[in-house]
Amino acid sequence: MSDRRRRLVPSLLLMPSLLLMPSLLLMLARPLAAEPAVTLLDLPFRATAMRGPQSEVAVAVATSGLLPPARPAASGSAPETGAEESAPIVVVWGEGGGAALGLVDGAIRTTLLGAEAIEGLSAAETPRGALPGSRRAVSGAVSAYLTGSTRAMGAPAAAGLTVRERQPVAMGGDPKPVPISTTTVPAGADAAFAPFRPRALRLSGRPAFVAATLHGADRAGLALVARTGAGDWSVVARSAPQDGAPLKVAAVADFSEPGVAQVAAVRSRSGAGILQVWSAAEPMTLSGEAPGYLGGAGDADLAATLDPEGAGVPDLALPAGDGAVLAIVSLKGGIRERDRIALPTAASFGVASLGQGRRARLLVGLADGRVAVVAPGGAQP
Repeated sequence: MSDRRRRLVPSLLLMPSLLLMPSLLLMLARPLAAEPAVTLLDLPFRATAMRGPQSEVAVAVATSGLLPPARPAASGSAPETGAEESAPIVVVWGEGGGAALGLVDGAIRTTLLGAEAIEGLSAAETPRGALPGSRRAVSGAVSAYLTGSTRAMGAPAAAGLTVRERQPVAMGGDPKPVPISTTTVPAGADAAFAPFRPRALRLSGRPAFVAATLHGADRAGLALVARTGAGDWSVVARSAPQDGAPLKVAAVADFSEPGVAQVAAVRSRSGAGILQVWSAAEPMTLSGEAPGYLGGAGDADLAATLDPEGAGVPDLALPAGDGAVLAIVSLKGGIRERDRIALPTAASFGVASLGQGRRARLLVGLADGRVAVVAPGGAQP
């Protein structure tokens, strides 16, 4: 073999490696997607209750003077489509203690509080005359809560939804009591309101509420309650009753596009149920459903919204399967899971979000009383 051929053969052998090198360099330069991180908070008590940023308890704690003056400012959650006040904290408590949890530079900051103080502030969630153990929804000057305990549907329920609205007060003169108008909206013939808190939203810029309904022991639906014109509050739209009860509202948000409210609800009898997405309009129509998700027992909030892209179209975080997995679900144009995150044990008493965009953190109240902090995939520290 000539010298020229001896020099050419090694060069040819090296060519595939040289051709692959730019691709390899591009792969190395491309950032890898971060895996979801799950940590546990070191709390000196066993938690049994959780309230997210858009709750009366969070607002009450944040404005009560119980927290240090320098409260975290760069937090908050992806807002639901309503006018409920918000505070940049999550509150947890149980026998032996409580805590306010804020987000500072990607880390959860814990301020320990007395459980008695939190329970005192949480008493306002259940107004006088409300269904025992229920919670009200507040939208600015308007609040709504379940009233008229009944078992007419074969299960604990409420005959009506009572709406209270603060009226304007003329300025000047002697101090006067704030006038309040009260209207109780019946669930309708052969129906009752399920024992879950109503949710606030806005229809055409006006406050409204959505509540789950029962139609007998085995059928469930949704009702939109609003005021038409200058008239009284009434049911303005309903979903068609469906077999299987109860149906529990998980969240209300602009899941598909900004300015278009939708209702996410979970229908289940026991164990994992069916996640459904309904339009918040007349008529209420079902735009998608998928099996395998949990709505949670009682009035615990076992779902939260988060907006990882900051585009005003949030995802929904809620437990799936037996509750030991937290699913991040996009509801835009259908139901599509973005991620599934394994938890140390089943979610039990709450799911809440803090922060915006990729700095968001999810907090999950676990069945053993611990609180897990989840940094979704791609979240920045």
